[in-house]
Amino acid sequence: MKKTAKGSLVSILVPVYNESPNILEFYFRMTRVMSQTGYRYEMVFINDGSRDDTLDKLYSLRDKDQRVKIIDLSRNFGKEIAMTAGLDHCRGDAVIPIDADLQDPPEVIPELIAKWEEGYEVVYATRTRRDGETLLKKATAHLFYRFVKRLTPIPIPKDTGDFRLMSRKVVDALKQLREQHRFMKGLFSWVGFRQTSVTYRREPRYAGRTKFNYWKLWNFAVEGITSFSFMPLQVATYLGFGISLFAIAFALYLFTSTLLYGNPVPGYPSLMVTVLFLGGVQLTTLGVIGEYIGRIYNESKRRPLYFVQGKAGLEDGKEISRLEGVN
Repeated sequence: MKKTAKGSLVSILVPVYNESPNILEFYFRMTRVMSQTGYRYEMVFINDGSRDDTLDKLYSLRDKDQRVKIIDLSRNFGKEIAMTAGLDHCRGDAVIPIDADLQDPPEVIPELIAKWEEGYEVVYATRTRRDGETLLKKATAHLFYRFVKRLTPIPIPKDTGDFRLMSRKVVDALKQLREQHRFMKGLFSWVGFRQTSVTYRREPRYAGRTKFNYWKLWNFAVEGITSFSFMPLQVATYLGFGISLFAIAFALYLFTSTLLYGNPVPGYPSLMVTVLFLGGVQLTTLGVIGEYIGRIYNESKRRPLYFVQGKAGLEDGKEISRLEGVN
């Protein structure tokens, strides 16, 4: 199914948070790449509560290029929510989420479009190398993708981030998923449709520092696992069952030993180890249950995912200044 350049629009979806040093270089590289594809395009920037002059630079670009669209969120909601806001507002026949730090090179986009022209609904970009990252970051990322793949029934691609192309059909499906706890890599796979991949080498950040630290990455991993798998609850159940069997076996051993050899005084160290072990298992199990109950609690509130305080160039044609906000 061949798409024609004349009638198709490609939306470049860019969540940004304190990315001022990268904005201009990203814009120049993206315009150069997209002008070579022959497709009409728009760049939808979602400002996720930036505290630097990111928003000012975006409005300056908007004044020069009407293909630049801006969604200014009321605060920092996180990348997953910012990406959702972009999906809600973009108009393209194909949508490409990409970070502004240029670790995912825009020069890969023609390959994504070529696969889309072949009829694929989702074309995701798989990393072959991760330049500019520490060995610990590479190792934890490598383990995370493989761990999640084993835990969840959804085929989440390994070594694949948010950088991908999605058809309008896929975007419309994603817009129906409104849960509060959003693991977008899982949602991209959950909706299904015909998918394929291209490979690329991830580059170092063009400028600035990553906004993720290991604590945020840990929480992100917990989000991914609990959003698409009940395995932690099952592990807690199996662990409790296993300990119960061990306790029954140990009780039988003590009963037999007492009948045959008498009842020696139990040692204090073994007693403490047993009590602490069982207490740790109970607290861990309660913690796992609490993670799921907390998510049920958040979903039951049915709060909006985000609020927009300003936008420019979107399909409703309404320009909202940064000072006026949203009614």
